[in-house]
Amino acid sequence: MKKFAKLYWIEQKLAFRSADTMIFGIAMPIGVLFLIAVVAGQKTAGGSSYTFLESAFASLIAVGICACAFMGLPLTIADYRDKKILKHFFVTPCSPVRMLGANVLCSAVMAILSAVAVVLVSVFVFGYRMQGNVLVFVGMWFLTLISMLSIGLLMASLCRTVKAVNAITSLVYFPMLFLSGATIPFELFPEGLQKVASVLPLTQGIKLMKEASMGIQTEGFMWRVALLTGITVVCTLISVRIFRWE
Repeated sequence: MKKFAKLYWIEQKLAFRSADTMIFGIAMPIGVLFLIAVVAGQKTAGGSSYTFLESAFASLIAVGICACAFMGLPLTIADYRDKKILKHFFVTPCSPVRMLGANVLCSAVMAILSAVAVVLVSVFVFGYRMQGNVLVFVGMWFLTLISMLSIGLLMASLCRTVKAVNAITSLVYFPMLFLSGATIPFELFPEGLQKVASVLPLTQGIKLMKEASMGIQTEGFMWRVALLTGITVVCTLISVRIFRWE
């Protein structure tokens, strides 16, 4: 446990020094929150009964998850592999599970900091109040987080080079960021685009968090929970199975 804690702390310090993580994971959701709240915060979102601020709350918390899972985690592992850092770990007692676990925990901590920042600004600057159950919301946030991190873990295990992981992360990150409702309110999409966006796993996670934050539950609630749980289990098992040091 002490070895894992030491490895994690080193990775965490490196993450705090990463400009990409700080900008896209923490500064970006706060910036978009200010934009939405100032421009249309109290206006009704589409034909719904809630405001754009209430809709954007869960969505912007997902931005930090998206950045950490689809950029931070895969790029870090691929960079280590490219620089032969993982090759050095191979000749030490460090196991793939310990290495991947430390990086997953590091990404999770950055996503937590992003979520806390969004909550503090929403509550104390714009007067946001959650209508739903806080504990249910935290549970749905955690489920969304681990499912997205498992996908990022799979990308990190599959891609052997930085060039490959850059291409894959771009193909995954940007559609998830812009089509899932994380930055652009899902209610503004045309019906056809909403159907396409619903295929993305992050879209289902955001819907779960929205329903939890607003105290509503649709017929597809349990289906989404089962879907994200399945993604977490399958992607994690495959990632550990196919991981290679070089």
